[in-house]
Amino acid sequence: MTKTLFLFCLIGPLLAQAQTPVALKTALDAQAHALEPQVIAWRRHFHQYPELSNREFKTSAFIVEHLKKWGLEVQYPVAKTGIVALLRGGKPGPVVALRADMDALPITERSSLPFASQEKALYGNQETGVMHACGHDGHMAILMAVAEVLSKNKKDLKGTVKFLFQPAEEGAPDGEEGGAYLMIKEGALENPTVDVVFGLHIQSLLPSGTLCYRPEGLMAAVDGVNIRIMGKGAHGATPWDSVDPIVVSSQVIQGLQTIVSRQTELTKSAAVITIGSLHAGIRRNIIPEEARLEGTIRTFDEASQQRVHDNIRRTATRIAESAGAKAEVDILVMYPVTYNDPKLTEAMAPSLVRTVGPDGVQVISPVTMAEDFSFFQKKVPGFFFFLGAYPADRQLAKQPTHHTADFMIDEKALVTGVKALLTLTTDYMYRK
Repeated sequence: MTKTLFLFCLIGPLLAQAQTPVALKTALDAQAHALEPQVIAWRRHFHQYPELSNREFKTSAFIVEHLKKWGLEVQYPVAKTGIVALLRGGKPGPVVALRADMDALPITERSSLPFASQEKALYGNQETGVMHACGHDGHMAILMAVAEVLSKNKKDLKGTVKFLFQPAEEGAPDGEEGGAYLMIKEGALENPTVDVVFGLHIQSLLPSGTLCYRPEGLMAAVDGVNIRIMGKGAHGATPWDSVDPIVVSSQVIQGLQTIVSRQTELTKSAAVITIGSLHAGIRRNIIPEEARLEGTIRTFDEASQQRVHDNIRRTATRIAESAGAKAEVDILVMYPVTYNDPKLTEAMAPSLVRTVGPDGVQVISPVTMAEDFSFFQKKVPGFFFFLGAYPADRQLAKQPTHHTADFMIDEKALVTGVKALLTLTTDYMYRK
């Protein structure tokens, strides 16, 4: 995830009456609060010992040990290092899946927390620090608490709960499969077949303890783009002998920005094209033969996605041709839009209100971050929401932006996440 602008408006009247019996709801909330110190301890453990995508071996072992202790049926490994755990309720009903992601990022932590990560790993053949800089440590701790509480109340559950502890949300290493796509491929939504899937994501820049959502597109589809510009090398003193791929690259980068600013109807659907990497040459007085660009694309619907892809190919190719160079464009289709099923969202939004009250729930604008939870939503109706965790005192030298060395959350928000998933699960089971 990356920093983006959130626009808020208060949620309207409750859309439906909650279904969980009052006595059960009261018991679940009380048990969640009693577990709060343990949730924080689990989160700190995961934070101190992070692991990169498809390498979450110690993380998985820790989770599996607890799930088995609570009597869940555990399948491991799934999708290399993932876990599927099944809790069968005492009464017949739907199959509800709950998901938490497990992987950390190749970032060296800059905090002075006593449980700050000191872990190191190789990423892209380079040694790097490893850090939970996106909240996945909190997601795992929350889902573990939900599993423990529901296991204590399984006789009152009208249906079955599948706990999906998913590796590689940030993307599998080059040459490997991973994440939600691979979990689905290996049958995580089958035996028994999942009826609905819920998930949350901590958001460090939203007020602590708030729950935020929107129907339909919540988070963007993300694709990658690689562009190879092939020119002609020459001495830096005689550029007229060259077809300079660096100059052509700069023109291509500028041209790509007009796709958003001049070719996309932004009032209907937003789009982002960012070139984050440009590699060319090895010496100041040598014009190289080629340059390579790498970037990311964000869109919110399939028609816009295809249109942007076509425009990128045309723009890069023709700008290169105009300079006497050639361009090869490779677009990597990655994650679809994180799409909240409208009917499911309408039915379950009141559950968020039951968790924190109407003042604690907000409907937000779409965000340009992406999530591979979207693959689950392509298979079954899904509802994904944000858990605000901006540190309560707000006395920070820097904002705790996701995917940075300064990322930080307010741990007091974690119990709210536990209560929200508990309420969503049982409300869905007890719906009319």
